[in-house]
Amino acid sequence: MILSALLMSFLLAPFYLKWLKNKQFGQFIREDGPKAHLKKSGTPTMGALIFLLPVVILSCFFVDYTKIQNLALLILILIFGFIGGVDDFAKITKKQNEGLTSKQKIVLQFSGAAIFYLILQVGNVDTNVYVPIVNQTIDLGSILYTIFVMFLIVGASNATNLTDGLDGLLAGNAIVSFSAFAFIAHLQGNQTVFAFAILFIVTLLVFLMFNFNPAKVFMGDTGSLALGAVMAGMAIILKVEVLLLFIGMIYVIETLSVIMQVTSFKLTGKRIFKMSPIHHHFELVGLSEKQVFSLFVITQVLFSIVSVILIMKMM
Repeated sequence: MILSALLMSFLLAPFYLKWLKNKQFGQFIREDGPKAHLKKSGTPTMGALIFLLPVVILSCFFVDYTKIQNLALLILILIFGFIGGVDDFAKITKKQNEGLTSKQKIVLQFSGAAIFYLILQVGNVDTNVYVPIVNQTIDLGSILYTIFVMFLIVGASNATNLTDGLDGLLAGNAIVSFSAFAFIAHLQGNQTVFAFAILFIVTLLVFLMFNFNPAKVFMGDTGSLALGAVMAGMAIILKVEVLLLFIGMIYVIETLSVIMQVTSFKLTGKRIFKMSPIHHHFELVGLSEKQVFSLFVITQVLFSIVSVILIMKMM
């Protein structure tokens, strides 16, 4: 499985990159962002197929899709990858940094989350949520758990989307997050989530070779929306929903930085950070993209280790 994923993504990458360049599927950079980013304008985007396509294809050989949870996870990947793809294509055709409107994107995301949960309900859905630290399990009941799942998926999807603002940043942190999921899935004996996590780790490593600073390709919303959604899906299937806060701590921090920035400006007219999401703040105070990448990945590694320790205590 590992060798197959490595070969498929590695062989796909150069051909796909050439095709993106020929089609002039380039990224448009926000003029109000860091000035150093303006030189990245025109860098090929929608590069997420380098890892998404091998994951989807190879999962057909290594995942048992007769089990409803497995099918639900695949459909979640496809739906959110499609939403991101539509958004990316809209940006390219409009020749600007905004594709779908925020309202359109949110409606599509909640629809995708609803489809995932409806498929899950064909089987038996456990509405209990484990809360680490206090080591307690809370039964949310059908209605509250449905709402919780919907917001978890959409929130995670948007959080990873916010993180994808520096070369390699999301890909590097996602590799760490999926490593935590792989370990937890192995502990629980969940071969499906384990297989998906390993496939993502391997293919994202290949993608990172082309996405690391200076990036030759961006994953685009095609990848950034799908990655957050599938992480939430894995957390739901493994029943570690709350632990997603630790497994995806960097995405949480990025999201909180945006919320804090917007709230502060609306209430006081002042900004807390030089720019949000917070990775741009670190850039503007003098850190290079590679330094921000290293800082964030190391932080994510530490929190992922915490998540694994907590799940081992639970077991």
